[in-house]
Amino acid sequence: MIEAACQAVIQSLQHRIMELTIETKLALNDGRQIPQLGLGVWQTRAGATCEAAVLAALAAGYRHIDTAAMYGNEESVGAAIRTSGILRDQIFITTKLWNSDHGNPERALDTSLRKLKIDYVDLYLIHYPVRERRQSWRTLVALRAE
Repeated sequence: MIEAACQAVIQSLQHRIMELTIETKLALNDGRQIPQLGLGVWQTRAGATCEAAVLAALAAGYRHIDTAAMYGNEESVGAAIRTSGILRDQIFITTKLWNSDHGNPERALDTSLRKLKIDYVDLYLIHYPVRERRQSWRTLVALRAE
């Protein structure tokens, strides 16, 4: 009896488990979709190393690249994206506001966009929740609305 009940639970769960593939996306609260798998370039040296890693990930089918101002490699990420030939709207790009930039998140975002040489990022995160995070959050919400 217990075995049959366990099997029923397992079958029920199997229907709910999503198969994870390189194309799997999750819905954000605003209806946009974020690729569940992505390449993070933390601790990836700027220059040829970073560009090669991003290009290899894109060639393998990844469509989410995660960088940050603090990583110092946004320029390399942008260069690899341009080199890839993949349309910008086909790649989900995340970058982050660093702690020392909370005084002017708009300027920090503009700097990241300039370094990446793109017009927008798909996700701009507060890298670490410093004291000024609430004011930064309000600024980021206003920027998102623009």
